[in-house]
Amino acid sequence: MIFHSFQESNIYSTGCVPCGHVGAPCSIVLVEKIRINNLWSLFVLICQRFGIAAYRKYSSSGSGYPNISLSTPLPGIPKPVFASVDGQEKYETKITTLENGLKIASQNKFGQFCTVGILINSGSRHEAKYPSGIAQFLEKLAFSSTAQYGSKDEILLTLEKHGGICDCQTSRDTTMYAVSAEVKGLDTVVSLLSDAVLQPRLLDEEIEMTKMAVRFELEDLNMRPDPEPLLTEMIHAAAYRGNTVGLPRFCPADNVDKLDKTVLHSYLRNYYRPERMVLAGVGIEHEQLVDSARKYLLDAKPVWGTSPAANVDLSVAQYTGGIVKMEKDMSDVSLGPTPIPELTHIMIGLESCSFLEDDFIPFAVLNMMMGGGGSFSAGGPGKGMFTRLYLNVLNRHHWMYNATSYHHSYEDSGLLCIHASADPRQVREMVEIITREFIQMGGSAGEMELERAKTQLKSMLMMNLESRPVIFEDVGRQVLSTGKRKLPHELCHLISSVTASDIKKVTTKMLRSKPAVAALGDLTELPSYEHIQAALSSKDGRLPRIYRLFR
Repeated sequence: MIFHSFQESNIYSTGCVPCGHVGAPCSIVLVEKIRINNLWSLFVLICQRFGIAAYRKYSSSGSGYPNISLSTPLPGIPKPVFASVDGQEKYETKITTLENGLKIASQNKFGQFCTVGILINSGSRHEAKYPSGIAQFLEKLAFSSTAQYGSKDEILLTLEKHGGICDCQTSRDTTMYAVSAEVKGLDTVVSLLSDAVLQPRLLDEEIEMTKMAVRFELEDLNMRPDPEPLLTEMIHAAAYRGNTVGLPRFCPADNVDKLDKTVLHSYLRNYYRPERMVLAGVGIEHEQLVDSARKYLLDAKPVWGTSPAANVDLSVAQYTGGIVKMEKDMSDVSLGPTPIPELTHIMIGLESCSFLEDDFIPFAVLNMMMGGGGSFSAGGPGKGMFTRLYLNVLNRHHWMYNATSYHHSYEDSGLLCIHASADPRQVREMVEIITREFIQMGGSAGEMELERAKTQLKSMLMMNLESRPVIFEDVGRQVLSTGKRKLPHELCHLISSVTASDIKKVTTKMLRSKPAVAALGDLTELPSYEHIQAALSSKDGRLPRIYRLFR
């Protein structure tokens, strides 16, 4: 029998057959033991279920190793039953509006922890009548001392009792205070959120510490090797010059000392109002969340008073197009022993659409088809090596270091742009390659690439929504902007319905807009804005030829 040496005592006494080693088993014996153990388990399974006859049937001679094909199922074994997924959520998002205008939205998910937060229709786009930088200040000041808690440490200790963490993030149009903690601590979490949002003390020492943090972040922004945050800031300033989403996302250095408690209270009085807020929760019962909201948010009096809002900015984004340039020495951005080559970074964008429009989904598919999310990684959806920017740009022009598509969308406008990086001497050629890609978007999309882009977009959507904090943000943002939430299966249906003619229609409309251009680095070879605009208005996307007698 093949199992004659299965007992450990036999292996120790008879020695190692392959090498003659006696005593403790050598590595060859250990490998042999593992193989024998696996075979023994298979032998026991077959004999228990079907008897020794079945074992002999599936072995070469009845006394040798079993010779069962891996592609042949064992006889009598029932077929596996897989979990069925219909793409629809069992629990729909529930929404309640309180008497003071505050919306409460929840999505129940089974689990020990929940994510709860307050989202506010407030951000850098609302700072037209104030010094720019308030949103960034409020992000840094969040969860500091309040009427109920003497310091941030007290808040963190309170959350620690429920295994909780807190965070605040601001964008151009939304401010979000969020807490993740155990479900049983929901009452404490909502009480803390109410205090952090409506009762911050804004002490002088806290404001001074925030000014130091903001200065450090501004310095880091200009020194970091990755230029994407700075380019995103520049492309918005070029696309929406001096209005709404074109206002600075980061506090200008000149404004740091202008922001004090009086300015912050004036802003908070106008924008931190219940009708501009959503209390969103994931992982909790809706009735529990509503009860806590009534207890802590319905009659809560903010520290800045309850006078009627007078200076709310209701401006609609005005797309202007234009160019923002920053000459910068990029030769010393290396932080480690591996040098980073000196590069010039260009971002070119055109107006797309609002996320409230029907064209938003085709634009999202187009962005994925171009290479949204980064073309170098083959591991994630939308990042494979079959996007246009990889096949047509990175794969054909070895001297280009980056080509990535981005889509920024807001409630009244949007921007689809391409970021590219190359050696300063090849900037003109790089710009022409990007303008040609924009023009080629207007052609017919191939059936295979369109289906791949739609599949990647649905995959990215569904995988992101496996995370509780992402579900929370999705629920809060949708309810804040539209008053309702489209469930994932509805979005997947809309994505599946996108056709090649839809892509061509939105591209044709986009190409009619003036370009927005952001340029960073050595800009000696950068074409003029007029030449870039002429290239995007031509049939082939080529820049006008220039002739020089001397170089």
